[in-house]
Amino acid sequence: MDKKVVFAVAGSGKTKLIIDSLDTVKNSYIITYTVSNHKNLQDRVVRKFGYLPENIKLYTYFAFIYSFCYKPFCHDIVNTKGINYTTQPSQFFKKETRGHYIDKGDRLFSSRIAKYLIDFEIIDDVVERLNKYADNIFIDEIQDFASNDFNFILHLAKVDVQLLYVGDFHQHTFDTSRDGSTRKNLHADYRLYQKEFEKGSIIVDTSTLLKSWRCSKTICDYISKHLKIDIESNRTDTGIIKYLTDPAEIQDVFKDNSIIKLFFKMHYNYECYSKNWGDCKGEDHYSDVCVVLNDTTFKKYLAGDLHNLAPSTKNKLYVAITRTKNNLYFISEKLLKKNEEVSHAASR
Repeated sequence: MDKKVVFAVAGSGKTKLIIDSLDTVKNSYIITYTVSNHKNLQDRVVRKFGYLPENIKLYTYFAFIYSFCYKPFCHDIVNTKGINYTTQPSQFFKKETRGHYIDKGDRLFSSRIAKYLIDFEIIDDVVERLNKYADNIFIDEIQDFASNDFNFILHLAKVDVQLLYVGDFHQHTFDTSRDGSTRKNLHADYRLYQKEFEKGSIIVDTSTLLKSWRCSKTICDYISKHLKIDIESNRTDTGIIKYLTDPAEIQDVFKDNSIIKLFFKMHYNYECYSKNWGDCKGEDHYSDVCVVLNDTTFKKYLAGDLHNLAPSTKNKLYVAITRTKNNLYFISEKLLKKNEEVSHAASR
């Protein structure tokens, strides 16, 4: 059976690739990391069929690994009481001891559920269970799987059913978990990252979803030039990219609720329609977008050096820029804050 990872660019149709592969006959398991993408996938499935068919199982990653993989084989023996998402496990417990995988409250450390299944050779039982119940397995947001969780999804390639991983390397903004030095440099180099899949006999596809349907040629060309991320557009129309300095224009965009304002962090400090850069990943309904540049990014922007941002910051900026279907505005957060202070002072 084919095992493939498709690396997409933003807005190229990776969700559509999964949805188009579904029918009401084959048992399909869809696994994704974030709650927001789980909802997006569920909405798309319902939109296609008019309901959620029983043969299509949709999981967030931790719901899948805990309820489908861990509980059937381990729960009654180990007697755990759920998952600890907040505490990092100590590096000093040996793997033979309970504290290596399970906290004092008998909860599994989220970062070591996958490690538990691998270390105690339960992974083959998981594979057999998937072979029994699934015809197709789809894993979305593949770029965010890290540490032991990345090792786990590579082990899943042992299944004898169709397996498709989908993601955008450059939208790596979160990690499913971290565990010391395990896979610490996984996302440091795109080519080396691809090779990790190839080692597991997984076909790497970097061409099928290279062109964006969401972003215009103007936006794609800007990203290719300034962020040094390869992305093309399926569209021939153009859009506007504008850096705003005029106070009146800034105020107009700031107050316009048809234009989402995307901040590096703490968007809630501003009274406007807004989100943070990384939190809008997977969203596809914005016509125009205003990206608010924090001080570090703004300096890189002025110097034409955005491609040399720290990888995590550059990835979040890429996510923010690629939310727009039409026009893109940039504003310096420092200038926006000053503009708001002047506006508030004038209104008193």
